[in-house]
Amino acid sequence: MLHRKLGTVTKVLSERPGAQEILVGDDQAINYPDLTGKVEVGDQVLLNTTAVDLDLGTGGVHFVIANLTRPAGKIDPEGFRDGHIMKLRYTPLQEAVLSVEEDDSPDQQAIQEFVSLENMPVVCCELHSQIAPVAAALKAGTDYKVRIAYIMTDGAALPIGFSRLVAELKEKGLLDATITCGQAFGGDIEAINVYTGLIAAKQVAKADAAIVCQGPGNAGTGSKFGFSGIQQGEALNAVSVLGGTAIAVLRVSFADPRERHRGLSHHTMTILTDMVHSPVLVALPDDRFVDQLSNLPHQLKVVDGEPGLAELTHKGVNVTTMGRSIEQDREFFLAASAGGVLAAEILKGG
Repeated sequence: MLHRKLGTVTKVLSERPGAQEILVGDDQAINYPDLTGKVEVGDQVLLNTTAVDLDLGTGGVHFVIANLTRPAGKIDPEGFRDGHIMKLRYTPLQEAVLSVEEDDSPDQQAIQEFVSLENMPVVCCELHSQIAPVAAALKAGTDYKVRIAYIMTDGAALPIGFSRLVAELKEKGLLDATITCGQAFGGDIEAINVYTGLIAAKQVAKADAAIVCQGPGNAGTGSKFGFSGIQQGEALNAVSVLGGTAIAVLRVSFADPRERHRGLSHHTMTILTDMVHSPVLVALPDDRFVDQLSNLPHQLKVVDGEPGLAELTHKGVNVTTMGRSIEQDREFFLAASAGGVLAAEILKGG
């Protein structure tokens, strides 16, 4: 069921590429200018209030469906190039993007010429908050001499503009390019699937390393396979198929109140046991989980994750997971950072 209501924009709180944070009356909302055009104070808007009404984890905000003050017209985002690949397909807000694979793309030849990722390290995460320590560790471990592409899959948030974190990481030099694949949209590069997203990272973004992860808003249930972060396994498989070096980040927490996610999450065990078809590198923040994982066909690497967290502090990036800060859930972020440290070591020939 779709919950809707009308309101008037009373304040524009902030803007970043792909998103405006606004007040509609006293309620906070997100507007995506690429879909609905920019809004201004005084505009009447139609809101989707479903998630807030159901008390779901969308950050407590509504979403603009339409600007009723300026309802008609063509929206041309800055830097937009005409394409024919639809994202948000067969919904009222479907939009055409220039996908990197299509014939009209200036990068299509580079995609066609792809042979292999040539062992490029690709760190695959489950939760969006993990990309920050991975990127920080990679940059710090290589003295900022490498280019990093973030490939956002479509398991969670579809507009990359929703992520304040991605905007901050790009602004502070911790990410160099963004690629949105599947139904996700708004990246520097658009791709149809995670395979061509990975190919574009190497051939178009000229990345030395990549991070693959869903956007904000992981969907989860108590069932074994019923969580959107299972895309981590799909990404690890894709990296192996394309000739990259696949690195798995563990989901670890000793602060999560849910038993199934305390210690090593059952999500990680499901992915590494049942989803991944080829051996991958698994970054461990310490040796506590070696016994738990030693019967799997993967290569375990114990890596100190502290450098990534130190770099986040140095850059002033305050990242949280499920509302918990680095101080409150340190092991979670150390495990993610270990993946970035391991990727940096590979790039340096370690």
